[in-house]
Amino acid sequence: MGLFDKLAGWLGLKKKEVHVLCLGLDNSGKTTIINKLKPSNAQTQDIVPTIGFSIEKFKTASLSFTVFDMSGQGKYRDLWEHYYKEGQAIIFVIDSSDKLRMVVAKEELDTLLNHPDIKHRRLPILFFANKMDLRDAVSSVKVSQLLSLENIKDKPWHICASDALKGDGLQEGVDWLQDQMQAMKT
Repeated sequence: MGLFDKLAGWLGLKKKEVHVLCLGLDNSGKTTIINKLKPSNAQTQDIVPTIGFSIEKFKTASLSFTVFDMSGQGKYRDLWEHYYKEGQAIIFVIDSSDKLRMVVAKEELDTLLNHPDIKHRRLPILFFANKMDLRDAVSSVKVSQLLSLENIKDKPWHICASDALKGDGLQEGVDWLQDQMQAMKT
């Protein structure tokens, strides 16, 4: 099987695998987003809060994504840093209707961006301003302002308005991430 894998890689038939960290506060919709990105026959019907982390996979036209879906509960956020070295990209999910915890999301993002395993690497970061279907949701532009995303100068980043339950905005984000990963030739 090893020879066939090598041959498929040389011929460009084998998809490049990318390790992505999916981060954000609890109840932001991380697991729902990752579930929606999987093929419909592999999707789970009942989404439960992630304890610790789970590993999920999905594919695009040219890449195979292995996603580390990390719990966003306060007691588990310290575990995130143990996976930073392996991550080649980050998906950061924000509940755009939870204005009270937007400050906490910003603090966690700042901690992430200043971590030694992240700070000096040019990792693409995809932000999903999720739950846009909710009445209290703020726009992705406002989420960007609240998180001070304009201050991220050393990493490519993109923000997408999303509704994980319907899948709105997810493909746009994944297309951007795929383009970034191919440009970086990881």
